[in-house]
Amino acid sequence: MSETTNETCRIRLRIDLAYDGGAFFGWATQPAIRTVQGEIETALHRILHVEADDPDEPLRLVVAGRTDTGVHASHQVCHLDISPTVLERAVGHMQVPATTALEHRLQRLLPHDIAVHRIGVAPTGFDARFSALERTYVYRIADRESEVDPRLAGCVLHIDDDLDLDAMNRAAAATIGLHDFGSFATPNPGGTTIREVKRAFWTRVPSRPLIPDEGSDTVASDMAASGAYIVPTLESGLVCFTIVADAFARNMVRSLVNACVQVGIGKRDLDWFLGKMATPKREGSTGPIAPQGLTLEHVAYPADDLLASRAQAIRAVRTLPDTGTSGTRDTQER
Repeated sequence: MSETTNETCRIRLRIDLAYDGGAFFGWATQPAIRTVQGEIETALHRILHVEADDPDEPLRLVVAGRTDTGVHASHQVCHLDISPTVLERAVGHMQVPATTALEHRLQRLLPHDIAVHRIGVAPTGFDARFSALERTYVYRIADRESEVDPRLAGCVLHIDDDLDLDAMNRAAAATIGLHDFGSFATPNPGGTTIREVKRAFWTRVPSRPLIPDEGSDTVASDMAASGAYIVPTLESGLVCFTIVADAFARNMVRSLVNACVQVGIGKRDLDWFLGKMATPKREGSTGPIAPQGLTLEHVAYPADDLLASRAQAIRAVRTLPDTGTSGTRDTQER
């Protein structure tokens, strides 16, 4: 655990959270615009009685993956560096550790579309962005074969087409490995679109009943046997794209989804997709699909004793070994 031996030391906190991105203009703070980071930092300043422009205590969050406008997160991670004295202000009359008090107060003060899962002292060497091994995103679609549930409108894209998942999976398979995704992403200034995709696949969620038709629970079994109570789980029948990578460039996932969907509805063929992978250049036909179907689902980190070395290594220059193409690692990785 991080140690604090005097007032000059600062504590690094790890914050795990989730949010519905529908009403946010992305993660990153922007003037006069509602963002996830802006809402949390405003709440932190209020709870800890710190002025917004205090240079000694900026209360600035560093996030694992910056989500775009309208994109959700079921498992986001960020870190916060804070002085011990300021952190203790969260305790007040509560007889709990300072991190627990901050977690409780922050959850009560934040709006309903942000949820704090937990707050704790980060292990030595932890960096929410650079220590991460991989990030997992899922994009959810209700196609013509799916039963559209209006309750999921905020996190599922509805399209009135039949999707060929076999064709889409052939396209997705071409993304696995270290590639320049310049056809599907925009680099930050001085950054690169070279990323390593570890897994990428399309699947249809099996139709599953909320109450099983058999089991040890007699009451549940009797209810299921009547037929009237065999209601499907919310995601039954949805088409999902799952992609795992060390990091993602701006608009990369949604642009890949859009390209795969074009293949899946027969508007484009696999050769077109492979050509986009081979020639990393934006030309207007692979823009991002609508944001509401995309959710950041997971961020993975190494063992505690490898956190610092991972953060150092991830800042190294990316190189494509077969071409020699390289670029400085994007310091605003998603």
